Amino acid sequence: MRHKRSIPNRAHRVADQIQRDLAELIRELKDPRIGMVTLNAVEVTPDYAHAKVYFSLLVGDPEETQAALNEAAGYLRNGLFKRLQIHTVPTLHFIFDRTTERAADLNALIAQANATRAKD
Repeated sequence: MRHKRSIPNRAHRVADQIQRDLAELIRELKDPRIGMVTLNAVEVTPDYAHAKVYFSLLVGDPEETQAALNEAAGYLRNGLFKRLQIHTVPTLHFIFDRTTERAADLNALIAQANATRAKD
């Protein structure tokens, strides 16, 4: 009998596959509240019961998009169930990821500081 520790990266592989498949499934959604979504990361719990899906937006309202994605979570999970060859497909929880937003703000501040320094 093989021990579970023989596949330490399985959770990462499953999370990556969920991220790829979800990206395709979300593109197929017809909900107008869902803007241009980018999936940044998927974190799966050790028992595969839940997955936190972190997303950012190019266009759209973060709260509206998060609400729409969480409403569609059951449908998306069903789509994953058909694609993934795993026993348990996790319940999906969508979370708006402000990392890229903060990075853009920091870049703007750095550019502003550099421009001010150049004048001096």
